Amino acid sequence: MKLEGGCYCGKVRYAADGEPMMKAQCHCRECQYITGGAPNMFIAMPVAEFTYTKGTPKQFKRSDLERPVTREFCADCGTHLATRPPGFPAVIVKVGTLDDASLFGAPKMAIYTIDKQAFHQIPDGLPAFERLPQR
Repeated sequence: MKLEGGCYCGKVRYAADGEPMMKAQCHCRECQYITGGAPNMFIAMPVAEFTYTKGTPKQFKRSDLERPVTREFCADCGTHLATRPPGFPAVIVKVGTLDDASLFGAPKMAIYTIDKQAFHQIPDGLPAFERLPQR
């Protein structure tokens, strides 16, 4: 699968290729901050097949956590583009930043439902996990 996308103002662009490692909606509290309160729709793409093709995102990592993720976003418009969890062989790409978001299809699971808000919706029949499923 070939994916292309970027930020709202167009200053940062990316491309990703390969088979998605995960398609999910995440309900964790951290994602709620990034989305403004909704679950975060994402597609996990292999690290080696993800590259920025225009501009360089700003990175942020919390210093108060034992294993913080690195969040990448446009320094100009603030669009959150990707997340890099430590030790995970994929880049978490935010579906809303894809040029063609329909390529996402639909989530295959809901994760971190332990933090789910009452107003979050999980489609009927979608596998749901309090944290991450066992590999």
